[in-house]
Amino acid sequence: MYNKIFKNLTIIGSSLIILGTVGCGKIKDFGDTNVDHSGVSSPNLAALMTNVQSGLGGYAASTRGGIYAQYWAETQYTDVSLYNTPQLDFEGNYVGVLYDLQNIINRNSDAATAAANTVYGSNNNQIAVSRILKAYIYWTITDNWGSIPYSGALQLQQPAYDKQDAIYKDLLNELTASVAQFDGGLGMKGDIIYGGDNAKWKKLANSLRMLISLRLSKVYPNAGDYAATQFSAAATNSAGFITTNADNLTIAYPGGAFIDPWYNLFDGRKDYAESKTMTDLLSGLGDTRSSVFGANTTGFPFGLPRAQALTVVEPWPLILSPAQRTQSSSIVVVGASSVLLAYAEAIERGWVSGKTTVDAEAAYTAGITQSFAQWGLTVPANYLTGSANYTAGTGVTSIGQNSYGSIPASSTATTTTKLQRIQLQRYIALYPDGTQGWAEWRRTGFPAIQPTTFATNTTKLIPRRYTYGTQEYNLNASGVAQGVANNGGDTQDTKVWWDK
Repeated sequence: MYNKIFKNLTIIGSSLIILGTVGCGKIKDFGDTNVDHSGVSSPNLAALMTNVQSGLGGYAASTRGGIYAQYWAETQYTDVSLYNTPQLDFEGNYVGVLYDLQNIINRNSDAATAAANTVYGSNNNQIAVSRILKAYIYWTITDNWGSIPYSGALQLQQPAYDKQDAIYKDLLNELTASVAQFDGGLGMKGDIIYGGDNAKWKKLANSLRMLISLRLSKVYPNAGDYAATQFSAAATNSAGFITTNADNLTIAYPGGAFIDPWYNLFDGRKDYAESKTMTDLLSGLGDTRSSVFGANTTGFPFGLPRAQALTVVEPWPLILSPAQRTQSSSIVVVGASSVLLAYAEAIERGWVSGKTTVDAEAAYTAGITQSFAQWGLTVPANYLTGSANYTAGTGVTSIGQNSYGSIPASSTATTTTKLQRIQLQRYIALYPDGTQGWAEWRRTGFPAIQPTTFATNTTKLIPRRYTYGTQEYNLNASGVAQGVANNGGDTQDTKVWWDK
């Protein structure tokens, strides 16, 4: 199926518009930044790379994932908040950004084209950057659906669906190999993230390897297990990992034709608001990130039917404060705060040899500090000695309860262990990245958010995955059948491999 689509596409030429010059369509959601693949037969690989990178912010601006994580609530059309069960397609990722990245890899690997493409950077450096970005994109897709086309996805018409455990292990192999592949040659041209700085790309690769490894803590929980050894190898790699915001994977939108997805989402609309779950949590911790996560602290009750939602009186905060939601705002896709907090959790689990709980607390403090700094804030003087204290912080007893009764009293962020305190801070630090926030909640179960009492799905539970789209069922029925078998079903309650 995918191969057939690719054969109908000619290669992007040098006429592809580079970010920050003349415009093309708005960046609206991931998959929406695919450009016209008409053009000459020799692609401008720098332009392909820019095209891919300019769309990455959409992966961190997932409204559905953020709703399932209760980062925000729907204010008018509340079907997703009530856990309706739509089928969602993922093909746009394959025929767009993944194809562009594979094109870069192929043209730098083929002896007939490799030499001519060194104008865009050394062959090795171009391949390494492309492998890293492919790993990130595939990671988000597989975490949303579970078993997906992977090993044959960019070559076959009806690709098989790979098991998620095999996908995860190959992603970690790809990231490991990419760090070793960088050479001393010219950095990747068209790189709007790191400007061809190979050292920063290596840190990103190691950071992703750490984050992906930690995602496996349910299936490989112990020190010495596969996840622990992968995490430790990445964390101790000589190239380092992201520890400061200066090394974040950040998409800086220039405005004009390329607009911050959050601004675009609220361009004249008020369909989403910061949830009362989130504002209660921040208020209970005395957390001043509330000033940038939304315009006020009167969160919108989560999980209301449309009739009740329309009765909620403003003001309630939209996602992010207006100053953080301009046409030219930036989106952090992978940040130091999340990486450092992942490092703290791994140390606390005993995954990093030679490190103790003292080191875990230092990483916890550094992660929180970087999160505040990412938003231009400093950590309040009493924050780390109060409810967020690493050793004895109690968290927040109740989050999200409201007069409509949509959230039960058992929804809480009470912390009784160091791991819970780390996990709560990662939940906050990932905001507003709904893709990662939902995945982390599925991994940890923390905070202990509860489903809305008005849920319309059969099980009344918070969804654990997306179901396969109708296009896949129509065009790749055998592949879907394999994916369903690999997952153990195709419902939104079917847990992905690492969530079982």
